[in-house]
Amino acid sequence: MIGRLTGVVLEKQPPFILLDVQGVAYELDAPMSTFYELPAVGERAVLHTHMVVREDAQLLYGFSHKRERELFRELIKLNGVGPKLALALMSGLDVDELVRAVQAQDTSALVKVPGVGKKTAERLLVELKDRFKAWETLPGPLKPLGPGRQATQPASQSSDAVSALISLGYKPQEASKAVAAIEEPGLSSEELIRRALKGMV
Repeated sequence: MIGRLTGVVLEKQPPFILLDVQGVAYELDAPMSTFYELPAVGERAVLHTHMVVREDAQLLYGFSHKRERELFRELIKLNGVGPKLALALMSGLDVDELVRAVQAQDTSALVKVPGVGKKTAERLLVELKDRFKAWETLPGPLKPLGPGRQATQPASQSSDAVSALISLGYKPQEASKAVAAIEEPGLSSEELIRRALKGMV
């Protein structure tokens, strides 16, 4: 089992990361909370990982913090929650927002995530309530690093942001509309995705 990787970021195309570890390039999927903290392409990164082995594939998921990985592991234990939905939940809500929603049994935040209807949200909150009791004593909110990304063309950034939102389960029209609504120019694709997700919620 691969538990952690340290290497150079070769590609960042949310939710996909390509990480070069001493000449071996690992493909990982990650939630947007991890992308917000990734360094620029060509710089070193440390990712805590979770490996899923299926009959038809071996999949690797990467996280900036152990706490994110633990949340991912709790989510995929739930009935009807696979890795893709877990990543969507973690991209729409950070760890603390999700924990607070569970502790307050608040479905409103969860139903904004693609693939989560009201009944599913209610079931997830009930199933997660006992699991999250111990999470109250964990460290405070994760603080995403400020944007210090490599410069790319605005059209490319918007396109990357829309593609990432579609990969997370949003409809193409919904994704395009959310990105187009962001008026501030010169933002990185990660920042565009962050603001689009907050706008949808």
